[in-house]
Amino acid sequence: MSELRDWAELLRVSALFTVPGDVLAGAAASGRRPGAATALAAGASLCLYEAGMALNDWADREEDAAERPHRPVPSGRIAPGQALAAAAVLTGAGLGLGFAAGRPAAWCATAIAGTVWAYDLRLKHTAAGPAAMAAARGLDLLMGAVATAAPRTARQRPSAGHLPAGSSTGATGATVAVPAGSGAGILARLSAGAGAGAGAEAGAGPSTGGTAGAVRRALLPAAVLSAHTYALTTVSRAETQGGARGGPLAALGVTAALGGLVGTGGQPGPAARWRRFGRAGALGVSGAPGAPDTPGGLGRAVLAGGYVVTAGRPLVHAVLNPSPPLTQRAVGGGIRALIPLQAALAARSGAPVSAALLAGLVPVARRLARKVSPT
Repeated sequence: MSELRDWAELLRVSALFTVPGDVLAGAAASGRRPGAATALAAGASLCLYEAGMALNDWADREEDAAERPHRPVPSGRIAPGQALAAAAVLTGAGLGLGFAAGRPAAWCATAIAGTVWAYDLRLKHTAAGPAAMAAARGLDLLMGAVATAAPRTARQRPSAGHLPAGSSTGATGATVAVPAGSGAGILARLSAGAGAGAGAEAGAGPSTGGTAGAVRRALLPAAVLSAHTYALTTVSRAETQGGARGGPLAALGVTAALGGLVGTGGQPGPAARWRRFGRAGALGVSGAPGAPDTPGGLGRAVLAGGYVVTAGRPLVHAVLNPSPPLTQRAVGGGIRALIPLQAALAARSGAPVSAALLAGLVPVARRLARKVSPT
């Protein structure tokens, strides 16, 4: 039993609840309902996150021996080789799940894995460290968007309405042969697959623009998550020594700005409303689910307020007294605040079910954080 607790501490399992929301917020931004590929992307995200946790403790084993001797690796409860092996296995599992979710998701998973390993092994104590962590979070959200936007196209066989691989259409609609192995051939297959998948799912409704459209719509939510992560990582750099007010003060300003951004605006477009609510929602019929006048702004504002309070309150304490314990609390609060932020982003994209599911994780994560520290 104690060995399981040691691994739970190494992998910081209380922070796991902050991970699936990246993918769900990305799926919401894509304008499509989450599916099997979304679940695969979430699994990839969880594995890569935990790989980063294990690799972090392996890379910091000498530093932790001086500053955090109670951690599992420096205390001898888990051998350094075990932590490194766990990081490698979890990275492989994350990449495998990412490839299973489709080619665009595989690209994102590969980029996330590379960013995580680069951060833990080289960038963590450099000026590029916060940017690397911010990029990983943003890519995680984008992986949810692209996996959800085109989960079927990569596995579809050519049929009526679908172009065979290695062909494209010219401006006149005629089929043009393209060498399958060339860069143009790959782009043609991706473009044809994304467009066909969008049309197949939309039926007579408006198209969401396939994978490229999902990426465009997910850029703002990804930037929001990245900004929060950048600020949080900057604060975490002083969590063992304390004494720095600048990081928490800047993070407090970022938190307030992001809370105001996600708590307002964000009506889903006609294509997104068509997919979720049908013709009435897409046409904006008054009172129809998904119509622009449907109540939902209050819930989004509540979630945004929960984010600001969860992240902001400990940051205020860290600004007033930047001691190591209060700085660590600010980091922990920033980690937990990811969940209401993800829920607010999902609500802003017009996905109230995903937002509600994520909001339900908040009390669970809070209780688990009392048993296993997320930092």
